[in-house]
Amino acid sequence: MLSLFLGAGFSKWAADLPAAIELFDFRIEAWGPRDARKLDLVRSLKQEWDSANPKGLPEEFIASALHSGEENKKALIWYIARRLSEPFIWSEFHAGRCRRHVLMIDENRKLGIPGLTKAADFIRRFTNRDCAGIITANYDMLVEYGLGTKGFNYGVSGQVLTGRWPYPVSQWLHPVTLTGKLPLAKIHGSISWNEHACYTDGRGGITGNALIVAPTPEKKPPPSLGSVWELAASILQRTSHLVVFGFAFNPYDEPVLRLLSSGAALESVLVVDVESRIERASELWPEASFFSAQPPPRGDASIERWLRSSDICNPRSH
Repeated sequence: MLSLFLGAGFSKWAADLPAAIELFDFRIEAWGPRDARKLDLVRSLKQEWDSANPKGLPEEFIASALHSGEENKKALIWYIARRLSEPFIWSEFHAGRCRRHVLMIDENRKLGIPGLTKAADFIRRFTNRDCAGIITANYDMLVEYGLGTKGFNYGVSGQVLTGRWPYPVSQWLHPVTLTGKLPLAKIHGSISWNEHACYTDGRGGITGNALIVAPTPEKKPPPSLGSVWELAASILQRTSHLVVFGFAFNPYDEPVLRLLSSGAALESVLVVDVESRIERASELWPEASFFSAQPPPRGDASIERWLRSSDICNPRSH
């Protein structure tokens, strides 16, 4: 069976969402004094750290800030979630005040967001085959937006989500339910999750109250994501052909590398990236055949050759 593993490079390619090295460009809009204070705090922390560590990495700054007090930690998590949500925030004037929302999974407004169609087309190129699932290290909702609630589940088909009612409003009597058969494992959490629920939208991108594993050199998943990692492992164990898009295989990503190595039965791996990652990837799966491709559209021909050469099932008829 075929599976996808999506790293930060996928979201950068599809929707220009920043990877860790670009994360602190502060390209967000402060909605009022509370946002402005948190933004100023994170900017100040980053400037002070950069002065003391001129050759330091963003992941090292994040690790330092997370251990520098609860206020700093909350502001940093808010900023990370917010930066990755900024393109998907919209506002309305309701009940006497301006309210902000992050797009719901099935919301029609998403059709006007650059990059979402691009992401959806790439994902469907593979998931219309015999697909075991998708694993992603990203907190954003590009996969959810691309597939819609009828196209995926978080491990259990039929899960009812918490939050705003379905869109359009005419369907408000019906709960938002994930009815798709394709499992999606978000191993580092999501801007649409917290410790208690999975939501219909990415509200954590506004509130900062999101279940995410911040990008640090020694990031480890919390116990609350244990079932998600089990789901990812089960996907890999059923996988014979793997597509890896935009993952750097950095040595410090030890938990993720161990997870990926559990796919010991892999026959072939397609690594999609602007840089070749095959040398690092081959250390995880020494028995597999490896192919590389540039991101689409430049890599389209290479991707099609891999699909044919790997003898992957033809697309399912609909």
